[in-house]
Amino acid sequence: MQDLAARQLAVTARSLRTTLAGVQFPFETSDVGTARSDTAGALRQLDDHVLPRLDHLDAPALVVVGGSTGSGKSLLVNSLLEMNVSRSGVLRPTTTSPLLAFHPASEAWFQAGRILPSLARVTTGDAHGHSEIRLVSTEAIPTTVALLDAPDIDSISTENRELAAQLLDAADLWVFVTTAARYADAVPWGFLTQAERRGTPLVVVMNRVPVGYGDEVGEHLRAMLVSNGLGDVEIFVIEEQLLVDDRLPLAAVTQLRSWVDRLGSDHVARAEAVRRSLTGAVAELGERTHRIADSVDTQIGTADLFRAVVVGNYDQARRQVGDDISQGAVLKGEVLSRWEEVIGTGELMRQLRTGLGRLRDRVSGAFTGKRSGDERLHGAIEHVAETLIRTRGDKAVDDIVSAWKSQPAGAQLLAAASPELSRSAPDLAERSGRVVRDWQAGLVELVREMGGDKRTTARVLSLGVNGVAMVVMMVVFSHTGGLTGAEVAVAGGAGAVGHTLLEALLGDQAIRTLADKARTGLDALVSKLYDEEAARFLAVLDAVPLPTELPAELRRLSTELVGQA
Repeated sequence: MQDLAARQLAVTARSLRTTLAGVQFPFETSDVGTARSDTAGALRQLDDHVLPRLDHLDAPALVVVGGSTGSGKSLLVNSLLEMNVSRSGVLRPTTTSPLLAFHPASEAWFQAGRILPSLARVTTGDAHGHSEIRLVSTEAIPTTVALLDAPDIDSISTENRELAAQLLDAADLWVFVTTAARYADAVPWGFLTQAERRGTPLVVVMNRVPVGYGDEVGEHLRAMLVSNGLGDVEIFVIEEQLLVDDRLPLAAVTQLRSWVDRLGSDHVARAEAVRRSLTGAVAELGERTHRIADSVDTQIGTADLFRAVVVGNYDQARRQVGDDISQGAVLKGEVLSRWEEVIGTGELMRQLRTGLGRLRDRVSGAFTGKRSGDERLHGAIEHVAETLIRTRGDKAVDDIVSAWKSQPAGAQLLAAASPELSRSAPDLAERSGRVVRDWQAGLVELVREMGGDKRTTARVLSLGVNGVAMVVMMVVFSHTGGLTGAEVAVAGGAGAVGHTLLEALLGDQAIRTLADKARTGLDALVSKLYDEEAARFLAVLDAVPLPTELPAELRRLSTELVGQA
């Protein structure tokens, strides 16, 4: 990989890193665990390996020594370095903090801020825990190679396993150490297959082989490697033998030591290994990023689903209010009683037959007397309609809360929000009453506007603007659906009276226009009220950081990164 190509790739990789750093998964969806793991892994891979390597292609090759529990990794590293720098022993796990050994001339490459920047550097004494890495400077290895002793990949410690995986992600090459007793275990082969898929160059060390069985066990291991697509992997077999100064004899590690020296001296082979590892890491980053984009899509889809639940339930509430009105839910009980006070019931049809004038006089009188019937009728309509609007709003909240709670992500949102979100706003009743009052006031203005010519104006004034508006209300409410018995007769009579009055005052077309505008106006006011209620839920969703353009940007950067590698 040429320097120019590496610089271009680094620019894209940094853009991807910036974008990934801003990715959040606020909803507990079914794939969120994998998504968070992929994102953390991608960021680590960029920080630990890809970006440092792109910035310094000629930096020493990082050879990570990893493997199974009890395989003797630390013993092997000590033997290669001819010094006891990595703790070894029978207790498991032995290696809990990584150790990085390098030539003194290469020390600058491994200071803080370069590879594995999340691990604090320890230069004197032992490193402790999983957030530190011990640095050891030694002339026992070439200037162009560094050895890193990693924790066990199958450790009983979760932190050890996670750190081992992180370090293997950072490797330019991987020395996998196993034993005659453990080489067929499933976990190591999972890592070996991952290394092969990624393209990370590797060698396998079969350690602690019973004396005299090296060839036999080595052949079986070779067959297993071939069957798993790893036929070109180099194998080193080390039989059991007595330790010298707590290290393997030099003869036991001569072949592996020669491999390290050849790697350090062969610039072409080392550059090819670094290139293969880097290309494989970038390809894996691309796959991870596409999965992350899919998971962000799922998060956005979850938010859209919750949003649709809110909007849908309040839309349904609005439609139900309209259906309730059209089916006579308002024109019942007290409203009918107050209408009777204004018009009367038994003689409605007879009065219609005997003439509009006397009926109009009666209505006009009712609308102009002290503690007039229209005031009581207004009050009754306001109370019933307000109750209807509020009840439907309360039902919408209950349904939304139930739907959100049915999913972990929704329950999480509700738990984090104010407890008031789980019920209608405290002032919903008052605002519902205001809706009805505003509608009644709007009807008065509509009636004023309808009195266009002088004759119509005079007719309207003969009954009174408020009276006409009240009659319009009764026409809007005077459907018989939902009413029974005597209520049907009264409601039907009310509708007939109202329609006849308005037709005589304004004309047939005008009454239809006025009634339509009245219904539309009420629907608009109810919709506005419910939109305000829905906004409480939508504000919670809007506060969730989920840019809709993020998945496309992740896929674009991923495709560009892989294409440049």
